[in-house]
Amino acid sequence: MDKAVLSGPIIPTFLRFAIPSILGLLAITTASIVDGIFVGQFVSAEGLAAINLLIPYLSLIFGLALMLSIGGAVRAGYYLGQKRFAAASDVFSQCLIAIVVIGLSFMLLSWFFADSILGFLGTPESLLTLIRPYFYIINAVLVVQISTMVMYYFIRQDNAQTLASSALISGALINIVLDALFIIVFDWGLKGAAAATAIAQVIQLIMLSRYFLRAEKTLSFSLTQQHWSEIKPAMFNGGSEFINEISGGLVILVLNWLLVSRLGVEGIAAFAVINYLIFISLMLYYGISDALHLVVSQNHGAQNVQRIRQFLLTALSCILLISISLTLCLVFFPEQISRLFLDETAEQTLLLSQQFIALLWPLFLINGVNVIMSIYLTAIQKPIPSMVIALSRGLFLPVLLLLLFSWLLPEPEFLIALPLSEWLTFIIAIVLFSWYRPSKQT
Repeated sequence: MDKAVLSGPIIPTFLRFAIPSILGLLAITTASIVDGIFVGQFVSAEGLAAINLLIPYLSLIFGLALMLSIGGAVRAGYYLGQKRFAAASDVFSQCLIAIVVIGLSFMLLSWFFADSILGFLGTPESLLTLIRPYFYIINAVLVVQISTMVMYYFIRQDNAQTLASSALISGALINIVLDALFIIVFDWGLKGAAAATAIAQVIQLIMLSRYFLRAEKTLSFSLTQQHWSEIKPAMFNGGSEFINEISGGLVILVLNWLLVSRLGVEGIAAFAVINYLIFISLMLYYGISDALHLVVSQNHGAQNVQRIRQFLLTALSCILLISISLTLCLVFFPEQISRLFLDETAEQTLLLSQQFIALLWPLFLINGVNVIMSIYLTAIQKPIPSMVIALSRGLFLPVLLLLLFSWLLPEPEFLIALPLSEWLTFIIAIVLFSWYRPSKQT
């Protein structure tokens, strides 16, 4: 465990954890963006729409992985703050075993029921031939990907953030290179994108496994677990992260249904551009949140209230800087951003994506603050109020407002439901924070 978390200078300590995390997640973001650019420019707008249709399904799996990763890592961090290293190792082992079982189960289910799943996701008949091979490959990749996610969050708790981030960065760079090779040179289409992701994820897992060779490591893995007592509290503590992820997927599912019925495949492809932009913002916020939950969870275990307050203020300052910068880019460069993902032949889709940006840019001003508030509450082991924020911003408000506004407003104006739901959630978050602010939390 890093002693600087409990006693080092606030800003340098926070940045030492935040910067590697931001760089690692930024690398993932860059790889995903480049993946979208390659698909949009060298496959088709329909290929971009096909990937967007899978987001609700992928969100369910990633939600389970994040629940175990963040909830388990926070619990392990709490034990590390108390110097209970064996208990922290039990959390690590049980979460890693559980996520492998979950990944294999989803892989088998998806292979047997592929057409049923794709049909439920709203996939038009015209896209089935395009999406099916990609879906088969990506389900096998997910087993490795979610295992990598769990390892990443846990080994960062044990002062191995450089190793964790370097693995993510290396995998992302390899993914970009292989995307170019498989999609542009070999012309493999969506199957090429899936193959590039598979190879990159395996390399990331191999690099993260070097952690077990470290002489100074605190966490250890054991396949034999006598008492599975840590899974339930880890899942409960990471419940808000699961809700964040799965709720986002459910919102996209509702949006896809509405867009298919009103604007067709072009509407889904245009919204895919916005989805990548939301993904960019969330990855940046999660990079800061990763550092926050690490330092807050350990200081919570050590009962350092003043340091929790200072770390939270530092995180919020970083979030606001990023939010304002992203919003300015969206306001002043909507056409240039849209053309990154769509070629000139998709003119109608380009126009739609610019309309979407004009409606949705207020969302980017405040969604990062809501994420930070939810993560802070998770880190001090207040999962229920954290879930309230997650459910408000990620499920109840956006779905209710989307359904209401789709009935009251024409397309695409009904999309103002998304920024409005974030701003209403912000009000809820402020109220909850006033109840559980650092001076009051126990």
